[in-house]
Amino acid sequence: MKATAPRIEPLPATPDRRAAVEHRDAAADGRFVFAVRTTGIYCRPSCPSRRARPENVLFFACCADAERAGFRACRRCQPRRETCDAALVAAVADACRRLDAAAGEGRRLDLAELARVAGYGKAHFHRAFRQRTGLTPRGYAEAARYRRLRDALAAGAPVLGAIADAGFSSPSRAYAAAARQLGTTPAAFRDRVRADGIRYATRATTLGWVLVAATPGGVCALVLGDSRRALEDEFEARQPQARKAARDPRIAAWLRRVVDFVADPATPLQLPLDVAGTAFQHRVWNALLALPPGTTTSYGALAATLGAPRAVRAVAGACAANPAALVIPCHRVVAKDGGMAGYRWGVERKARLQERERAATAGAGGPGGKASQRAGR
Repeated sequence: MKATAPRIEPLPATPDRRAAVEHRDAAADGRFVFAVRTTGIYCRPSCPSRRARPENVLFFACCADAERAGFRACRRCQPRRETCDAALVAAVADACRRLDAAAGEGRRLDLAELARVAGYGKAHFHRAFRQRTGLTPRGYAEAARYRRLRDALAAGAPVLGAIADAGFSSPSRAYAAAARQLGTTPAAFRDRVRADGIRYATRATTLGWVLVAATPGGVCALVLGDSRRALEDEFEARQPQARKAARDPRIAAWLRRVVDFVADPATPLQLPLDVAGTAFQHRVWNALLALPPGTTTSYGALAATLGAPRAVRAVAGACAANPAALVIPCHRVVAKDGGMAGYRWGVERKARLQERERAATAGAGGPGGKASQRAGR
């Protein structure tokens, strides 16, 4: 008698699986696949295809289970293609290190060389690099050169010398994308961060000390810490030409708004910003500015809103590079399982911020729900 194949049971349709599919969370790729009854097709969670009605969606642990249940692989997202190739991830990380080093030495690495060293085809490696960093290799190399240029100009180096040391072949190359990468020309950027260009002051809050630094254009840094001296020493080490300006009325007013926000974060902290970053970092920061107090999102969901669902690591890096805490609310981004993940200014401080925001917005009828007592009071 011929044995019948065992019936393949789908996975439970848990809220986290449904959310991963709804938000096209690339971080969930490899953990499960989802299938649609009406089409007979199964996909990876990050598939860009139009979403089916929830009652028509099934979840399976792997491609083989979905196929044994009678579904066929999506031709668009190709779920059978390896999504967690550790060797490829390591190759992209190595390429990033090579590009950083080349920028410092004034060398340029083309895609063909990077792909050859990695051991992959040019098209495949280019796609993988962009999926994992949010940038093409050329874009990453450009951003690396501008990071070196920005640091040198902020330290007071002469413009032409900073351009050469950053790895640009000529001043015209540095000026070509300066508006996009620096927000202005290299010379204007250097002038802006001179001694009379950046001023800062500190103040105590119920979450510790805060340092606000500003250029004539707005806030260029807002950092948190446990010690005023430590904050000032660290900031002056990074910006040696900055001046302390405890009596600057503009910075004093912004500090008062920060203190008020920490005590009652029911509404966003809106301050004029003048922050430097790459084009991709600014895209992430602008998306963060749209998050209202009392809400959170995952790195994967944030990447999906940018149209780059596989750039989860790059989004996390942009959050870590955020120069203006609280104003750019990276504390509202959590891990895919809802955990705190990391936070530049301390995970415990991040948890307290989220708790206070939920309580404050609940009291104001916001997204946090009903709260019996305002946190931290």
